Amino acid sequence: MTAEGRAPAPAELFDLTGRTAVVTGASSGLGARFARVLSAAGATVVVAARRAGRLAEVADGDDRLHPVVADVADGADRENLIEAARALGSGTVDVLVNNAGVEGSGPPAEETAAGFAGVLDTNLVAPFHLSQLAARHPGPDGLSIVNIGSVLGLVSAAPLGGASYAASKAGLLGLTRELAGHWGGDRVRVNALAPGWFATEMNTDLFADERSVRWIGRNTMLRRPGRLHELDTALLFLATPASSYLTGQVLTVDGGWTAR
Repeated sequence: MTAEGRAPAPAELFDLTGRTAVVTGASSGLGARFARVLSAAGATVVVAARRAGRLAEVADGDDRLHPVVADVADGADRENLIEAARALGSGTVDVLVNNAGVEGSGPPAEETAAGFAGVLDTNLVAPFHLSQLAARHPGPDGLSIVNIGSVLGLVSAAPLGGASYAASKAGLLGLTRELAGHWGGDRVRVNALAPGWFATEMNTDLFADERSVRWIGRNTMLRRPGRLHELDTALLFLATPASSYLTGQVLTVDGGWTAR
């Protein structure tokens, strides 16, 4: 623990020893990787998702990872998830990573209003409620909320992408700024991480199509999609004391996609 007024040593900046974190959507892809990154930094991590078997695989062999089956679209599950984290963290939560997300069901002309609302329930309403619940119990050094957005919340990717997904991610970035403004005085920091094109379970079909991969390369300044490990330090920076004077910001890791 760093005394107030003393600059922490570099090794302390990214250290999460003794802290409790929650990662949603942690049964695969970015969520599973983020959970392992936080665990490697010393955190006790509650990994949440709907698929119990996949969660067990993620947590296998790592005593710091604690699986909790939860559907973040369900309000009761959200409350139970934060309570489970508090039980591990002496009643508090230090880090919340709102990673769980779903895609829309088709192009804007075909997506139903009910389907659109369902995407917002998971991608926007759930992060709001989870943040609200966690913010009531910040840890001794406060709470860091990291919302996992997307470049699709910043720019259009038409003809790829969908209206509900883009709207939910744009809304999440706005929510990030708003909550940061309201809760900064309560030792709660809220930031967002906006990845570009990274291969995950959600976009398997996209990356299986050679034309789409070439399209990504042509339109990315670094001429390629991202590699999952290239998000590790960005996530760790936002979650740890290394970003103690940063809130309300969007950290975009996209190989230059949005700088075109």
